[in-house]
Amino acid sequence: MRRTKKQQRKIDEAINLILLIVASASLFITKNIFVTGVVVGVTMIVMVVIASNKRKRAKERLRNSRIEEIDSMDGIQFEYYLKELYLSRGYGVEVTSASGDYGADLVLKKDGKKIVAQAKRYSKDVGIKAVQEVIGAKSYYRADEAWVVTNSFFTKAARELAQKGSVRLVDRDELIDFILELNSAAVKPAEQVRTINFETTISNHGTCSKCGSPMVLKKGKRGEFLGCSSFPKCRYTKNVG
Repeated sequence: MRRTKKQQRKIDEAINLILLIVASASLFITKNIFVTGVVVGVTMIVMVVIASNKRKRAKERLRNSRIEEIDSMDGIQFEYYLKELYLSRGYGVEVTSASGDYGADLVLKKDGKKIVAQAKRYSKDVGIKAVQEVIGAKSYYRADEAWVVTNSFFTKAARELAQKGSVRLVDRDELIDFILELNSAAVKPAEQVRTINFETTISNHGTCSKCGSPMVLKKGKRGEFLGCSSFPKCRYTKNVG
């Protein structure tokens, strides 16, 4: 989890307080400055080891989630990845058209509820605009809930508006949790769980011969066809089979 400056300051203050308490207690019990120094030193070493192990676990968590592959996706690929992710969690999912989506990239349905979601594959924090748009989408689609899902984090303003507007924010940490949960569920029998393979999710239908983007399966008036994931920038299509 990424810390804000305020959070880091609180952690530093807590560490200093712990060391002060340890030093005071040791000096009170032993009446010996040298022994107190040793106790404080050992306490600091233990805290450093704990922090180091925590960082190692966090790095391992990132490696297992393969989040870096999501970071390399473009916006359209991220939308279709989220479609597969939420399908695996039991939702019915529709990816809206790239133009005229009215602020929703995905429409999800589960347990009688309709949910509109914006997918933000960002390298920076997601701002207030995404929250504003999904609030509008909730009204347009007459949805029960509104979400914004990102591989990044959210600005303070976005979090505050989301709280007031009852918008659920799914940030990088929660997205990783979803992926790891899915990976751990993959040990169950195949018929009990739908798993995501990054490579097949992104490119199981080949790549566009015009721009090189992954092709995705779409459904039109005449049935299913393959379309470029970069639509509307690229409008290349081809028949299935």
